[in-house]
Parts: sequence; structure tokens; C-alpha cells
Amino acid sequence: MLSEFRAFIAQGNVLDLAVGIIIGAAFGKITTSLVEDIINPILGLVIGGIDFSQLKIVLKEAVGTSPEVAIRYGNFLNVLIQFLVIAWVVFLIVKAANRARFSNSMAPKE
Repeated sequence: MLSEFRAFIAQGNVLDLAVGIIIGAAFGKITTSLVEDIINPILGLVIGGIDFSQLKIVLKEAVGTSPEVAIRYGNFLNVLIQFLVIAWVVFLIVKAANRARFSNSMAPKE
């Protein structure tokens, strides 16, 4: 069973997947920083100094030890912007890969 597991791990697809997951996690951190540290402050400045992460609708104020109940839509906007950035980059990567594949398939065979 151990040798079978080693053969499974040594397959190219598993290694490619592992590399993809590691790069994806790092890219996620970069995207989070891009949105929270660069895009949101600029958008906040343009729309009047608003910090997106603090946007919320308070449903019930905090009373004593009871915390407030709020819909924190600012955090949702942050995640939505992060998703759009990641989706755009993935789109560009797929488009470039398709273009490269198409141009290679049209190249003359030697």
C-alpha cells in the first residue's frame, strides 16, 4: 500500500495540483492585500473617506454585555472585489493559454 501511495504522489497531476494550491494560496494573500491596502483606500477617498470594512447596517445596538447585531456589508464588498480581481486574472490566464495553444496548433509541422 505504501508503494502504491508513493506512485500516486509521484504522478505529475498530483504534483501540479499541489503546486497550484500553494501558488493559489499565495495569490489569495496578494489579492487580499491589493484590495484592502490599495483599492479600498482609493475608492474610500473617491467616495468621501469611507472605510469599506466599517460599512454596516446596525439592526440592534449593543446593550450592556450584549453585542450589537449588524449586517457588515463592507466586509462583503471587500470579498466581492477580491473575487472580481481573482476572476479577472484567471480569465486573462485562460485566455493567454488558449491563445498559446491555438498558435502552437497552427504552427507548421517539421
